[in-house]
Amino acid sequence: MADDKERARMKVGLHIPDFTWDGGPAALRVRLGEVAQHAEQAGVDRISVMDHVWQIGPIGPPEHEMLEAYTTLGWLAAKTDRVKLLTVVTAVVYRDPGLLAKAVTTLDVLSGGRAMLGIGAAWNEAEARGLGLFFPPLAERFERLEEALRICLQMWSDDDGPFDGERYQLGRTLNSPQSLSRPHPPILIGGAGEKKTLRLVARYADACNIFDTPELARKLDVLREHCASEGRDYAEIEKTTQTRFDLGEHGERVEQTIEHLYELAGLGIQVAHGTLIGAGRARAGRQPRFHRSPIRVTSRHHSVLHRRTPQPQQRTHHPRRNGAGCVRPVPASSARTACLLLPRHHGR
Repeated sequence: MADDKERARMKVGLHIPDFTWDGGPAALRVRLGEVAQHAEQAGVDRISVMDHVWQIGPIGPPEHEMLEAYTTLGWLAAKTDRVKLLTVVTAVVYRDPGLLAKAVTTLDVLSGGRAMLGIGAAWNEAEARGLGLFFPPLAERFERLEEALRICLQMWSDDDGPFDGERYQLGRTLNSPQSLSRPHPPILIGGAGEKKTLRLVARYADACNIFDTPELARKLDVLREHCASEGRDYAEIEKTTQTRFDLGEHGERVEQTIEHLYELAGLGIQVAHGTLIGAGRARAGRQPRFHRSPIRVTSRHHSVLHRRTPQPQQRTHHPRRNGAGCVRPVPASSARTACLLLPRHHGR
């Protein structure tokens, strides 16, 4: 369990896995920009997208809209000023490592040093086969993952010499311009495999990303053991979890959400990163103003989470009539409740 100092403050990240919204593809660029801007205004620490080329089963059928990850992050970089930007997570075999390092470096430079490299071993064979993407067996994907991490680190260093691995050979690892983030954009490895993934986290990563399940505490213990074996300080690794924010249609579950975030903070989780579910329909043109205000639920929740709340004159009793991505204003009787809105499916 984390001590009070470790869980003094938890950051929140917004994951955007779904682009099947009202208005269809023609409205996506505007809606997506609004979502990102209002999430940033609300105090979100980072925004991520999936690295998939088809929609995945838990969210919708493969025919639903899916944007290419790094093009999307470039658009989000242009629309924001502060939030970190990443994939959760890049499929290592979808891009050769030299090109991947170049893409993340470009994102970092053009965003002013806000890029992260989220990466994993990949899993969606159907979409890979469908679009003719390289998808070797699992053991080889893990071998390629480790070499890709080494290549990226070399390209973000002063060493522009060759790389001669079992799976990849690069004649010269020149990377110009270099990333603004130094020594390199933070590396986040997604997954919770105890033998390989968490060992790679201990060896190479600045952050882990583990699903919010009852096994989370044990997975963190395994990571701690790998850190001891690798001679790595466990405290150096940022612990993030992939979760779902179910705040309720009218904010009625915000208190439960805060309680759960407190539990995660007690395990040592520093970033709760996830998807907002049950959000209302987005409508353009009604963008409320917000001011920064920390949550003060009870004394034991003090400083666990920060948010923005509506100014009093902006309160409304119509929670479904707000602009895309904004923090939802609430009635005076629920002044401690606020949440982000994402566009709703347009029902195709």
